[in-house]
Amino acid sequence: MPCLLLLLVIRLGFEPKTHSLEGCCSIQLSYRTKSGCKDRNLFFNPQFFWVKGDNYSFINTFINTFVAVFVISLFMFQKIINFSVKIVREYLPDPFVFAILLTLLAGICAIPVANQTPMEVVENWGNGVWSLLGFAMQMSLVLVCGSALAAAPMLKRALRKIAGLPSTPSAAITTVTLISSIACWVNWGFGLIVGAVLAKEIAKAVRGVDYRLLIASAYSGFVVWHAGLSASIPLAMATEGASLLEVSRGTIQHAIPISQTIFATYNLILVFIVIAAITIVNTLMHPKGSAVISVDPRLLEEREEERVSNREERTTFADKLNASRVLALVMVAIGAIYIFSALVVKGKSLDLNTVIFIFLLLGLLLHGTPVKYVRAIGQSASSSAGIILQFPFYAGIMGIMTATSQSGISLAGEISQGCVLLANHSTFPILSFLSAGIVNVFVPSGGGQWAVQGPIMLPAGVELGVQPAITGMAIAWGDAWTNLIQPFWALPALAIAKLDARDIMGYCIIDLVVVGLIVCGTFLLL
Repeated sequence: MPCLLLLLVIRLGFEPKTHSLEGCCSIQLSYRTKSGCKDRNLFFNPQFFWVKGDNYSFINTFINTFVAVFVISLFMFQKIINFSVKIVREYLPDPFVFAILLTLLAGICAIPVANQTPMEVVENWGNGVWSLLGFAMQMSLVLVCGSALAAAPMLKRALRKIAGLPSTPSAAITTVTLISSIACWVNWGFGLIVGAVLAKEIAKAVRGVDYRLLIASAYSGFVVWHAGLSASIPLAMATEGASLLEVSRGTIQHAIPISQTIFATYNLILVFIVIAAITIVNTLMHPKGSAVISVDPRLLEEREEERVSNREERTTFADKLNASRVLALVMVAIGAIYIFSALVVKGKSLDLNTVIFIFLLLGLLLHGTPVKYVRAIGQSASSSAGIILQFPFYAGIMGIMTATSQSGISLAGEISQGCVLLANHSTFPILSFLSAGIVNVFVPSGGGQWAVQGPIMLPAGVELGVQPAITGMAIAWGDAWTNLIQPFWALPALAIAKLDARDIMGYCIIDLVVVGLIVCGTFLLL
């Protein structure tokens, strides 16, 4: 640690042109004191960072803040973690209560900010309550089908082999974070389930690993989903049509290819840095000694149904149909033909419905018979209770946030508009990112958020000279960023892990800060 700080001081104290430590300048720059040297910044020199122009002051302030936070965190890291975990444990209520509090907060803010009357707030809430029924069903199926798939004997054996690879708690945290992040980048629904299921298996195999941090690490990988292959905003911008013209208010005349968004060089580098950072941070956060909260592996074992002999299962014609492998294989074959036709022949994208369908077919295939799959689905269905209860309330919040008053303004729109008024060419992507993060807490739906923020942020960005692709990715990253502290998206992982949101959110707050600094720094340098 002292060596790291010494290198930091020496590196920042170099004279920017000659990289030497000659005379009073070098010594005084190292201690950040004024000298007789001309045009010396007290902390960084703008030429050293290839930054010129009027925006130097803002950029310099951001870099100074980043380094200060980094240095302080090196000394106080474990204390900060303990404080975060303690605060969350004491003050974060049940996710359902959190949804109720968000409803009240959104309603109170909508009255003065969006000029909604109390009765309009109530009506907007009620009108929105049932607007996410389709999505709620999708999320329930992601959880139930994913859990049933993970319970298949063949997949259980595969997961146990992977879970046996890490031999220490640190290696366990690293493995879960990396696999979850990569899986979420490929597809967010797949990643949410795979990460949580793998974390449970590793908790059974590795002694001394903190179970709370293990599940938090599995969930933290979700932060990269909106920069990956299933990202809704980049895919929407890549789709030609009237909806793109509408959401951009005519500023985007032609579809923007994903080579400029998902596969843009800066985005791929950002994804790599974020995954590396949360992997390191999660590993460093592991508690020591008595602070570790592990779990008895027996508590994580799923209840097994009583085994019934083949003779008892097949005593009647109906029983034979129930246990028929042929029927299962026929349905799997029909489904596989459809998926091949849709994805390969017709070139459709891998959307959430397709992922659910793949989970459904693989579950039926790996369980072998219809009756065994029915039992597996039945055992998994109870874990979807939180989703079924809370989704209507978040849909109501979305109704309050997105509804326009008689004056034509909405609460979510005003948040975005406020950030636009403060922005210039350099700061606009950052403020787009931050405003998206705020809106996402109340509207945890990428599609809904794009419909609200797109018409405001895209034209404003074009007016300031910011490419629409960058504006869209800033909103996408902001949408994914605050998912780290939004219990809404953690519900599937928490249901699989049998934990409460308070158990993981203290660690997720640390990841939130780290990811926020990295993303802001990246968009600042574009």
